[in-house]
Amino acid sequence: MIAPPQTENHQPLAHLDLEKEIVRLKRQMNAVILAHFYQESEIQDLADFVGDSLQLSQKAAATSADVIVFCGVLFMAETAKILNPSKLVLLPDLKAGCSLADGCPANLFRAFRERYPEHVAITYINCSAEVKALSDIICTSSNAEKIIRQIPPEQPIVFAPDQHLGRFLIKKTGRELRLWPGSCIVHEMFSERSLVQLKERHPHAKTLAHPECPEAVLRHADYVGSTTGILKYAEQSPATEFIVATENGILHQMEKSCPEKKFISAPGEGGCSCSECPHMKLNTMEKLYLCMRDRTPEITLDEELRQRALRPIVRMLEMS
Repeated sequence: MIAPPQTENHQPLAHLDLEKEIVRLKRQMNAVILAHFYQESEIQDLADFVGDSLQLSQKAAATSADVIVFCGVLFMAETAKILNPSKLVLLPDLKAGCSLADGCPANLFRAFRERYPEHVAITYINCSAEVKALSDIICTSSNAEKIIRQIPPEQPIVFAPDQHLGRFLIKKTGRELRLWPGSCIVHEMFSERSLVQLKERHPHAKTLAHPECPEAVLRHADYVGSTTGILKYAEQSPATEFIVATENGILHQMEKSCPEKKFISAPGEGGCSCSECPHMKLNTMEKLYLCMRDRTPEITLDEELRQRALRPIVRMLEMS
């Protein structure tokens, strides 16, 4: 039998009021807690700010806190460190990765870029610091279209690592993009057949989808956009029922914002409920408390790498 985690006083964490202790530590450390929409609901409720990748990057760039506690995945915490080299950046679980980042290793991305030397590299923020350092401009699902439209039409573009977002942007902008063949394990699981069957059972529901979904799913959506865009659409729409094709953590904010409306998570093949990111959900209240108590795991980056990764992020923030 595995013993429960212990505090410094050798008391099991179950005996602690974790929320109270996290708030105490936050005050003591002058920390800010940033959480992605895909985090567990109790972490979202405790965070100082909940948002999508672009919003979290902007908050990280502007914070006056001494410590940034990032409840998200590794590439997000790395981005915060890139923007805040002098601050302590903590991530509750270092194993919280990303299938898009893992599927685009820096050595292969470098070779991909070398095949297209005349192309500007616009890279989705879901990538490692090393891949960011090899890129010209970073983007998020919130600002990718806006950034691409600022690139001169004669300038060819490579886009990585999400092929589904890339195809969506080709359709939206009319630009030709050379695509890296990556995808998100959560959004890839959504099933067109199961979605159509669900829509038949809920004929008045609006379907909201993230552009990381395959094109077969996106064609049935009433709205395609970032997590923030999906939330805003639900808030502003007169509809009262929505099918949501993205990671199910966003439903918590949607239900808080619109308690009178109904939100249904889009299904996978065979109707499976597989819209939960295993990486995002590695962060827990217990791990959040422990990382703040022990000031670890800390995100550290080589300064030369950080400087190279900073340039395309700054360009993104300027173009947003």
